[in-house]
Amino acid sequence: MNDLMRTTKANAPVECLGMTFPSEDARREHFLGLLAEKLKDPAFRKQEGFPQGSDDAILAMSDPPYYTACPNPWLADFVEHQGKPHEQELHYDKKPFAADVSEGKNNPVYLSHTYHTKVPHRAIMRYLLHYTRPGDVVLDSFCGTGMTGVAAQLCADRKEIQELGYRVDADGTIFEHQEEEGQKKWAKISRIGARSAILNDLSPAATFIASNFNSFDASSFETEAKAALRRVEESCSWMFLTIHNSTDDRVDRAIADLEAGRIDAMQQSGNFGRINYTVWSDVFICAECTGEIVFWDSAVDKKTGQVSEPFSCPHCGASVAKRSLERAWENKFDLELGVNIRQAKQLPVHIDYKFGKSKFSKKPDRFDIALLKAIEALPSKYRIPSDRIPVGDEARRNDDAGITHTHHFFTRRNAIGLGAYRDSHPNLFRCSNLTSTMLVASKLYRFRSQNGSFGAGGGPMSGTLYIPSLIKEIPITKLLKEHIDKMVRMKCSFTWHPTTITTTGSATRLYLSDDSVDYVFVDPPFGANIQYADLNFIWESWLAVKTNAGSEAVESRSHGKSLDDYRRLMAHCFKEAYRVLKPGRWMTVEFSNTQATVWNAIQTAMQEAGFVVANVSALDKKQGSFKAVNTTTAVKQDLVISAYKPNGGLEGRFVQNAGTEESVWDFVRTHLRYLPITKAKGSELDFVNERDPRVIFDRMVAWFIRHNAPVPMSSAEFQSSLDRLFDERDGMIFLQDQVGEYDKRRSRSHSAPQIELFVSDERSAIDWLTDFLKRRPSTYQELQPEFFGQLGAGWRKHEERPELRRLLEDNFLEYPGHGDVPSQIHSYLSTNFKDLRGLEKDDPRLKSKAKDRWFVPDPSKAKDLEQKRERSLLKEFENYKSAPGRKLKEFRLEVLRAGFKTAWGAKDYKTIIGIAQKIPEEALQEDEKLLLWYDQALTRMEADA
Repeated sequence: MNDLMRTTKANAPVECLGMTFPSEDARREHFLGLLAEKLKDPAFRKQEGFPQGSDDAILAMSDPPYYTACPNPWLADFVEHQGKPHEQELHYDKKPFAADVSEGKNNPVYLSHTYHTKVPHRAIMRYLLHYTRPGDVVLDSFCGTGMTGVAAQLCADRKEIQELGYRVDADGTIFEHQEEEGQKKWAKISRIGARSAILNDLSPAATFIASNFNSFDASSFETEAKAALRRVEESCSWMFLTIHNSTDDRVDRAIADLEAGRIDAMQQSGNFGRINYTVWSDVFICAECTGEIVFWDSAVDKKTGQVSEPFSCPHCGASVAKRSLERAWENKFDLELGVNIRQAKQLPVHIDYKFGKSKFSKKPDRFDIALLKAIEALPSKYRIPSDRIPVGDEARRNDDAGITHTHHFFTRRNAIGLGAYRDSHPNLFRCSNLTSTMLVASKLYRFRSQNGSFGAGGGPMSGTLYIPSLIKEIPITKLLKEHIDKMVRMKCSFTWHPTTITTTGSATRLYLSDDSVDYVFVDPPFGANIQYADLNFIWESWLAVKTNAGSEAVESRSHGKSLDDYRRLMAHCFKEAYRVLKPGRWMTVEFSNTQATVWNAIQTAMQEAGFVVANVSALDKKQGSFKAVNTTTAVKQDLVISAYKPNGGLEGRFVQNAGTEESVWDFVRTHLRYLPITKAKGSELDFVNERDPRVIFDRMVAWFIRHNAPVPMSSAEFQSSLDRLFDERDGMIFLQDQVGEYDKRRSRSHSAPQIELFVSDERSAIDWLTDFLKRRPSTYQELQPEFFGQLGAGWRKHEERPELRRLLEDNFLEYPGHGDVPSQIHSYLSTNFKDLRGLEKDDPRLKSKAKDRWFVPDPSKAKDLEQKRERSLLKEFENYKSAPGRKLKEFRLEVLRAGFKTAWGAKDYKTIIGIAQKIPEEALQEDEKLLLWYDQALTRMEADA
């Protein structure tokens, strides 16, 4: 049995990290004592990203060593017991997972707890089965709800693996369907068995949720949760009653009982139904007559639930629109703050309830209003957090409505119910339904109708703290029962293998040894997409341990964090992942931001850390967030970046040969071995972009820059030698022992894979011309309309648009009409014109047709042409340098790239930094090459200071 295995028997002995304890309680008491001592050490608390919370609050949330609501001191012990030393490993050779993945969200695991972004665990399982073996240690340093841990455990679940479309043999070997020679066959890909997972997040709310997802003790969870629910029902169920078939007499008697405190007698009258939900509506002021407009009454169709815009004022009949109306306000006494406050007015307008076994609906009567007023004035005997919402891009969006503190996000009765559940739960670290119900029990829940069903839609809006004009208040008692049952069903539906450990803190520093982790899967924050600390604050107020937002890797105006700050933080996180990952192993980065600037920031941060990108594929989660569906620039599919940590042999050889041509080809040979040989798009082959010679050159340059070594050859020299040293197929580069497999697959494909080129700047324009002229040497007149057709709306904002004539003269050759016709033009003409077939290269008819055609120079002449072009670019770069204090509004990126490259080679870091400060930050962040040179220049300047 794995020594981390915990038992569900209350008093049975348990083993943990090589130690035996008489019971689970004894185990927890032992490690809590050690953690309490750690928390007394000021140095321990000074760690980057240490959460904000008292010792008692951190200890109450923690279940050490499996989970700590602070940096977990037992990570290295976990790896020692679970993992294998790098030097003892068997041969490991994996290509990147190149297939696109599509996994839906309608799964019991996924639906058990909401979160702002979440990768389905089944999608992660595909990557784990590809890259890891049973027992391997997986790191997710931005774990969110812990789906990587769930996926790691369920790699031991035969049924779950089979539902992914794999076959599992009796001995545990896993096979997938692959096509070979036109036939489907089962190919071995992995073995069944749990993987061990290390889960880290900066947010205590995230790690709390992750720890509960990866806890396997369903029996004790159910016992504790249902006992706490019973206490909530005993305390709060009367708050969610409404009179069925209300008459004045029934209402008067119920109000009398309520005012006299005869709650039991009131409940036993038999006149009450149980509320399913209550709709609350904003109230506005008409600009024409100053009368109050209840949004529900004036704008909502009561049969369909659909909202009309514009709508009419009920007092004066004026046509009004919500966005142009002022709010109505009310003053009230805040019991938690002990002061009077002013808030936007909201009224209960519709109640859906159950009486007996039937459903009914009604407009709130006098009793319903009296009940709510009585609850508003009721002091809570349970803890209700009243923290001021912190400064943040998203956090204080509701300040202008008077929603300024945590408790303002809840109706009074739901807040009391949540407090009762929290305080009634014997173990806070297992109180997962506190957070699973919290947002759906809040004022964030929108009332909406769906598919013609009144009130069936709704839910909080993903990625934001938006409070709607129509709120659907669902009783906390109802929510807790549903969520507890849902969690129990989920936990009982699998055989759990408790091989995860969870830690709370910065991804820039983990308690792990170098080269100790087998695989890294991360879904990190991407720029300004999601403000996690802002969104998690409500959860964390209830948990009493909060995110250290100063360490959060996001763009944030409120916290003064630019895209450059975000990139630097991400680079530190990736450097830590690089440090702990074993050489030759892989990291997968799930990417969900469509901005080029953020894309480049992530790739640059990865390369700065030492990773080499080998593949980019798609991950379709089948159901977009609100922003993904409605933003015009958004895509429905996330991208998945596969990158590797080069093996130690390459690093060692580079130290010996840095700056030489041999180190260039050593890198290329190693890099090509990590790349997928083929990618399929349906039944046809897809172009492997990473095998494009230009991309290989860029990866090589980034490798040299990261190692502070000069690049020993130009692009033309590189391309020329690449063709000579390696095999080329369909515009892609292969090792000699790889080309056979490609040829075999290519023979079964109907057409050659085509690279997709998008012209957005001078470099991509040159690349497009190169590909076009290789296939079709053309005259200027033939080329011009084709080229102009590529210059669409995607052109970079600050990039000068080059003249076609200038691009041709600087980068290509034109046949003047005398001398032998160049082979490239000869081949094209003799293939495409019947009357020119079989003619010699000096035939006048061929010369006439070839005259004035532009073509791609052969390598011997390309070098001279490149040197001439570079001299011209550097001359223009000098003009940029001599423009003191001026911002460059338009420029040529090729000039900047050439200048930065030359300055880097001369170790003139000051020039790189100076010019970078003259161009708009957006332009710098959008160009991966400039960004890498700039960041490395800053690093070198800081090192030399």
